[in-house]
Amino acid sequence: MSAARPNLLLLMTDQHRGDCIGIDGHPCAQTPYIDELAGTGARFTRAYSSCPVCIPARRTLMTGKTAAHHGVTQNYNTRLDGPTLPGELSKAGYHTHLCGKLHLWPHRKRFGFDSAAWADSPTPGGDDDYQRFLTRAGNTFPRASQAHGMHTNGWAVRPWHLGERYHFTNWVTDEALDFLERRDPTAPFFLKVSYLHPHQPLTPPRDYYDRYMAMDLPEPYVGEWARVFDGPQRGLKVDSWRTALEPQVMKQFRAAYYASINHVDDQIGRILAVLPADTMVLFVSDHGEMLGDHQWIRKRSAYEPSARVPWVMRFPKSMDIKPGQVSDKLVELMDVMPTFLDAAGVPIPEGVDGKSVLPLLRGQTKGWRTELHGECADLPSTNSGVQFIVEERWKYVYFPGTGAEQLFDLSEDPQEMKDLHAVSKCVGELKRLRARLVEILKDRPEGFSDGKDLKVLGGPSPKCLPGFEKDDE
Repeated sequence: MSAARPNLLLLMTDQHRGDCIGIDGHPCAQTPYIDELAGTGARFTRAYSSCPVCIPARRTLMTGKTAAHHGVTQNYNTRLDGPTLPGELSKAGYHTHLCGKLHLWPHRKRFGFDSAAWADSPTPGGDDDYQRFLTRAGNTFPRASQAHGMHTNGWAVRPWHLGERYHFTNWVTDEALDFLERRDPTAPFFLKVSYLHPHQPLTPPRDYYDRYMAMDLPEPYVGEWARVFDGPQRGLKVDSWRTALEPQVMKQFRAAYYASINHVDDQIGRILAVLPADTMVLFVSDHGEMLGDHQWIRKRSAYEPSARVPWVMRFPKSMDIKPGQVSDKLVELMDVMPTFLDAAGVPIPEGVDGKSVLPLLRGQTKGWRTELHGECADLPSTNSGVQFIVEERWKYVYFPGTGAEQLFDLSEDPQEMKDLHAVSKCVGELKRLRARLVEILKDRPEGFSDGKDLKVLGGPSPKCLPGFEKDDE
């Protein structure tokens, strides 16, 4: 293989907060293998998911396009047209393979992968490859992988109920190791290893869960602007979006989340142990998790725990990129596709919105973006979707369903404890960012902006743009 054609590995978690890796300074999350990738490679501390919910984020990653251009701004099963990351690499001679979650529709479509060991989650409900694995291994009792009883989007947790080798995280890793043993040795490979966790159901193996339950864990951050409960609540839905839990239950929720990350990290270590040296690695997630911060759980919001994601890379020596770099440039999931294509020497298709981050790591920072626009069609309990702009210092949030606004100074207040939209000394920044959002949204068919003002829609935004509606056939 020539030095210009590195192997490519995309490691992806689901619902993984950008601050939940050890090297980022988290007080308890242990991620030694991800940390090693960062320490010997590079990490971006300002990486975002601009539509922080599963399907839109994954469509962005696969196509390099924003939600407005791939057509989906909420979880919504519809076609995905045009070039994809694995498709372009496959056409260029790469052996492309998926292990784990894809979360695109229709199921079993390969979207450019030459082959796949596919399952979107451990939850029964379809003939995916994980369920076939469990059945063949003798786990034939009803809904075996869901017998723990934990909700697929909730805060209730417990340790995994089957042997660890049957855990979804282990299965994804086993499939990745199998591919590395059986791949075409005459071609470079692109391997996507896509874990479900730390997305719910939060059922880590007991050793990991016990490790974090024995620690003093950080409490959630709750700004006064966000508070809807005066104290812990009983009787909430297990998948409630606005959530205030009793301290012990919140600790269990957070412990299982960190434990799931630690478990994934150790499984990543199994892959790194056998990975060819001439492999570029990128570790990223589709979006974050509120984890009780500001009395929210889950994702979809513009706030840092939901929208910021980890972004860690490592490079073969042939790529001549200085190791140990830490960048605060704004990067986004739309940059994944062009980055991999750039590394492989494959032309980037027309219509791609993202840019390769490799020039940044070679010192070419001139002209890099200074803002990111994000959105989501529906943020439950707000009667609205959400639109937002992130800059180096400021974040502006607009709720088109109600007309509400928020402003945060991320440099002084990274936990977003103080909403500054009504503070007189910040009115200039508020007006500037509002005008910028007016400009960004002026041609959108949903009617967010008329080019002069932001409009109030009176409810959530459409899940898809015109022309991307579901095909009933």
